[in-house]
Amino acid sequence: MKEELYKILEEAKKEIANIRDNIELEKMKVKFLGKKGPIKDVLSKLGSISEELRKEVGRVANEVKEELTKMIDEAEAHLKKLQKENELKKGVSDISLPLKKPLTGYPHPVSLVVEKMVNIFKSMGYSVADGPELEEEYYNFDMLNIPPHHPARDDHDSFYVMPGMLLRTHTSPVQIRTMKCFKPPIAIVVPGRCYRRDATDATHSHTFHQMEGLVVDKGISFADLKGTLLLWAKMMFGEETQIRLRPDFFPFTEPSAELAVTCPVCKGKKCNVCKHTGWVELMGCGMVDPIVLENCGIDSEVYSGFAFGLGIERVAMTVYGISDIRQFFENDLRLLEQFGK
Repeated sequence: MKEELYKILEEAKKEIANIRDNIELEKMKVKFLGKKGPIKDVLSKLGSISEELRKEVGRVANEVKEELTKMIDEAEAHLKKLQKENELKKGVSDISLPLKKPLTGYPHPVSLVVEKMVNIFKSMGYSVADGPELEEEYYNFDMLNIPPHHPARDDHDSFYVMPGMLLRTHTSPVQIRTMKCFKPPIAIVVPGRCYRRDATDATHSHTFHQMEGLVVDKGISFADLKGTLLLWAKMMFGEETQIRLRPDFFPFTEPSAELAVTCPVCKGKKCNVCKHTGWVELMGCGMVDPIVLENCGIDSEVYSGFAFGLGIERVAMTVYGISDIRQFFENDLRLLEQFGK
């Protein structure tokens, strides 16, 4: 057995002298030191010999393994040295050559609007909240004071996945989840994707983005809502921008209003974008209905709040002069290239 081990060592020395790369070296390592290698095969026969001879063969086997390991390490170091020498012979790239800039993507106009609005509201002290797009009917409708007979709850208006579960039709459910989890004061904005069964045309899409805001605290009034939205409009569209509020109705706010801003394109001088009115309608807003507050476990006798929501595509279309909402989803690089930084 000792002679057999020495033969294995001599065979390994011959093979290692002819190794030219790391792949061959790895194969040799597996061949001689692996679980199915010849040394393991010799050691498996130790049980059939005397104890004295077994100790001697075991000692020789360890010596052979150590010698093999040393030879492999030296061969590996030699290969690394050869590789480094070859790299030096090839030389390095000419650093005086002009750098080729890699192709990069472009920011999407919807992303730009979201980023700008989020930064505006963060500067006012708001936090950003998020929630599931696959929503429970309980949060999407019931808690928002939307009655069972409301047309928005019909199959022809909402995407139901199963009874009681649908793709959210607005980001308002996140407001409910926030009010149920956190005590006032609350000040959040909720940007996100929404879904409705709308026929796709130049101004409507079944998939769109909204941003909603919510403030709940003691002593919140409609004047706070108006001041907040006026500040947002000026920071969003320019210092000269004004807002207009008209009475409206939403199940989850009372009183409710519709907000319009001075047309960002013509600055109120009347153009095709604002349909020659000087105003662009952008969002619905109002004071949070006391029923909604009570649904979330907030005492409406102590706390009050306001909420608002707007379509992000509508803002992007107005700001960037895009006439067809479908352009946001067609992946046309000619559109996106215009927003390269």
